[in-house]
Amino acid sequence: MTWFFDNFDMIRELFMRHLWISALATAIGFAVSLPIGWWANEHPRIRGASVAAVGVLYTIPSLAIFVLLPPILGTGFLSVINVLVALSTYAAAVMVRTATDAFGSVSPDVLDAASAAGFSRPQRVFRVELPLAGPVLLAGLRVVSVSTVSMLSVATLIGVSNLGSLFTDGYRRNFQTEILIGIGAIVVLAVLLDALLNLAGRLLMPWAVVNT
Repeated sequence: MTWFFDNFDMIRELFMRHLWISALATAIGFAVSLPIGWWANEHPRIRGASVAAVGVLYTIPSLAIFVLLPPILGTGFLSVINVLVALSTYAAAVMVRTATDAFGSVSPDVLDAASAAGFSRPQRVFRVELPLAGPVLLAGLRVVSVSTVSMLSVATLIGVSNLGSLFTDGYRRNFQTEILIGIGAIVVLAVLLDALLNLAGRLLMPWAVVNT
């Protein structure tokens, strides 16, 4: 524990960096997945193909995509933009299926009732479909946030610092304490994000039962 307190400022900086990159990538992936998932649900004949096509993106190895993105985006090899784009893509690839299932879970009778009540198409989407799909979307988002936190640590191998830096440095120096602290910090961060999302779900969807 002495090493932890002696290097607390560095660990805190890496923790905050890991937090904001993970949170931003998760948010971007979620925002991208919503319209794609809604569109796929609206077109049942190509729903399966659409979801499968997006899901293929998740099969690309993370280290490979981190290396391939700089020449494609025209960014520097060590740019955090590469990591954000890659993690957002992975998050969207997972969330599209969840979003499709979430919108598909809304009862057609409810949608017909909303249309009969005079709701326009946009009103029906934002005031009926999205709120009712909310619990399923939240469940998927919680899974994606944990996955993103874990996957970000791989970016350390291309020089983008985060909590994974504690792994590589500890391994290089054969210092297990640093490795264990890095693992613990990532677990704490994943649990923290999950708790915050669960809390947000309870505040934004008080009508729904959100599993902890």
